Amino acid sequence: MSDTIRLDGRVLYLSQDPAVIEAQLAGENFTRATAGALRDNVSTDEITPVTVMLTYDERLGQYPYVGFKAGERMPIGRHAVKNGGFQVTVAGKRYGKGSSRESSPLAELSAGIRLIVAESFERIYQQNCDNIGILTTTDFSVLDRLIAGETVPIDEFLKGRDALTQQIIRSGGLLAYSKFANWPAPRVREMANPANAASTATAPEPKTLVEKIIERHLHPGIESAQRGDGVFIAADWRFSHDYFTGMCAHLMHRAFGKPAPLHAPDHIIAFQDHLVLASQSIPHVRDGLLPGVANLMEGHTSFSRDYPVRSHGALDNSPGSEGICHALMAEQYALPGQVACGTDSHTPHSGALGCLAFGAGATEIANSWVTGYVRCKVPETLRIEIDGTLRDGVTAKDLVLHLLQMDVIRSGGAIGLVFEYGGAAVRAMSIDERATLTNMVAELGGFTGIVEPDERTVAFLKERRGVDFALENWMKSDAGATYRDTIRIDATAIEPMLARPGDPGNGVPAPQLKQDVAIDIAYGGSCTAGKREDFDFYHEVLRWGVEQGMHVPEGTRLFLQFGTMAVRAYCENQGYLPVFERAGVTLVMPGCGSCANCGPGQSADANEVTISAINRNFPGRSGPGNVWLASPYTVAASALAGKITTFEQLKHARR
Repeated sequence: MSDTIRLDGRVLYLSQDPAVIEAQLAGENFTRATAGALRDNVSTDEITPVTVMLTYDERLGQYPYVGFKAGERMPIGRHAVKNGGFQVTVAGKRYGKGSSRESSPLAELSAGIRLIVAESFERIYQQNCDNIGILTTTDFSVLDRLIAGETVPIDEFLKGRDALTQQIIRSGGLLAYSKFANWPAPRVREMANPANAASTATAPEPKTLVEKIIERHLHPGIESAQRGDGVFIAADWRFSHDYFTGMCAHLMHRAFGKPAPLHAPDHIIAFQDHLVLASQSIPHVRDGLLPGVANLMEGHTSFSRDYPVRSHGALDNSPGSEGICHALMAEQYALPGQVACGTDSHTPHSGALGCLAFGAGATEIANSWVTGYVRCKVPETLRIEIDGTLRDGVTAKDLVLHLLQMDVIRSGGAIGLVFEYGGAAVRAMSIDERATLTNMVAELGGFTGIVEPDERTVAFLKERRGVDFALENWMKSDAGATYRDTIRIDATAIEPMLARPGDPGNGVPAPQLKQDVAIDIAYGGSCTAGKREDFDFYHEVLRWGVEQGMHVPEGTRLFLQFGTMAVRAYCENQGYLPVFERAGVTLVMPGCGSCANCGPGQSADANEVTISAINRNFPGRSGPGNVWLASPYTVAASALAGKITTFEQLKHARR
């Protein structure tokens, strides 16, 4: 990376006004003042929609921002950014929200963007920029200096970044840094226990559970680490899925040669889940995208074929997969106290087991395959204390949607933090429900989510895996551990929640919805809502409906998609499948499906309305229509009613 930065191209302001965007694309230059209000919450679904993520090289430069929404329009077309000569992108708060897809900054880089200026950045997006050589800053005065023609020292872009990140940026990216770094064999450290210290003078500082896991997994060259320090930690599990396995392998081979010397390949996992239903996906079939899907599949399968890694593939006899990566990680791999890292923002799912699990981009995972280490910043922790008892028909999903609509979360106040969940309501939850809390830390903006492992964790591991796991004394936060803040929630006060279309943070209690909202599609599934207990909830509502003589009405379709084949087997053993059939459900085999806009349950038309139990509803996420988020209970009840309603409201209407 050069020691100085000079502006040689144009500045693209991602304005809320589509006319401003169109004028910039036509050649007119704006200033921050004349561009008007900047868009907040620009998601990676908008920077690179999933339908353009069929390559992992400079061809992505055709596509940045083709899904970007200003007002009710998507004004940025293919080739527009590259042809416009833009070098800098400027946006508002929480830029790069959502998916961990490295395709987004790679598309920007390949189109000529070298600097992103925003009020705040999502963690994974910014780390991906660091890893591939795009500069980022939240200091708008630096932009003013560049526009004025000043040559700005690289140091101005490194302010506030930890020392390790500064080294990586100066090196031009992670893989350039990695080739000259020292990578000793990872090992797990024993830790001092504050309770066993001989005196308070020598007692170690009380730590949170995540801080303890990081300390145990620190790179041997790092003696200790404080909050805010950038570190490498040994990963017990490293995984990728079909969108990014080929990209990871390509980056790895370019940096380390082919074949590459994988570290502990038996702890690397390749999952097919996102694209397995592409043959049933409206845009993939309509727009001739299946050859591109086949190219990604070949990149994925060639890696799992060429190296002795673990693999979970597509089903042999029907469209679908063995399961979604996060669900399989919880069902088969992650353990309390371990570290897991994968190419997906919902990797914190396994935090429900007391595992430190977090998402990363393709470069990060490619590097980890060879070194055994992943990078993170020692995070601060936000304690979420949920006391009381949830009402009937209220779930963990409602709790997360409640958190998401809080001002402190919507404004980006929790970016990069650990969400440590506790309290009586959390202790009473199953692991499946805890996984909903930790999974959706991706939407909350956090680094990861975690729940202290307990007897429910031990029982889950025994029941699902046959593993006799013994909890260790260190597997909890110490009394007196430091938290950034504590959010207290009275579970008894939580109502069934909705999130209006456009963003998971657009929360509203369902009983406060003043108008009827007719729905075309109801969808239950995904890593967030395709677990056993989610299907218990769907079944409870639909069984009641069948007993009342109800059926999904004409004009509405209800899709339920299993998270794993084990979930399907559970439903079969419980006798759920005949009830689903009588209720008019379309059952879908495991995969990410419509949550990744790649399978049954996606919308085909901008006027269609969906109510969905998935985790995010950014523009274009599940097709061109409008997506409301809700819990499994509310999704199933709404499907029976043909309009948005809660289970309690539905029962009341039938009395």
